[in-house]
Amino acid sequence: MSTRTIKSVLKDSQQIERAAALIQMGARMQVLESETDLSYERLLRLYKEVSGKSPSKGQLPFSTDWFLSWQENIHSSLFLNIYEYLSKSIELDAIDILTKAYRLYSEQVQAAEIDALLSFTRAWRLVKFVDANMLNMTACSQCTGKFVTELYENPKQYVCGLCNPPARAGKCKGERSLMLH
Repeated sequence: MSTRTIKSVLKDSQQIERAAALIQMGARMQVLESETDLSYERLLRLYKEVSGKSPSKGQLPFSTDWFLSWQENIHSSLFLNIYEYLSKSIELDAIDILTKAYRLYSEQVQAAEIDALLSFTRAWRLVKFVDANMLNMTACSQCTGKFVTELYENPKQYVCGLCNPPARAGKCKGERSLMLH
């Protein structure tokens, strides 16, 4: 086998491993297509093999609004703080940093015994929104924690959802809420 062929096989193998790991984390097909060089048909076969079912259909979330509602914002902010810390701390491909950050986020919410609200695909989309300057991080004027906000949030007046939760926070039946812990 030529050196070129060996490199090609190794790259293909790495792409398959990456795609399989992303599938296990719940990535949608659009994420897989964006983050690997594998064909749609190959990804489809791999998705069915790894997850045991066909991939979800439909478009990815395209609105920033989801990340700004109360509990979703807290989860998104936790994830994005982890992601930004790792981005500054280690040199890896962006998708590898994203997967590490998502694993750490998942471990944190599991340790706190609360339900994870942020899916891997939403986490991926959040990073894309931040990279496109559609969302950013703003420090709370009371606790100084950094939270996901709209681009033009006034940092001098911003108060996060933990310092100023909505009136009905934690009143949901059957859900493990942030306010119950």
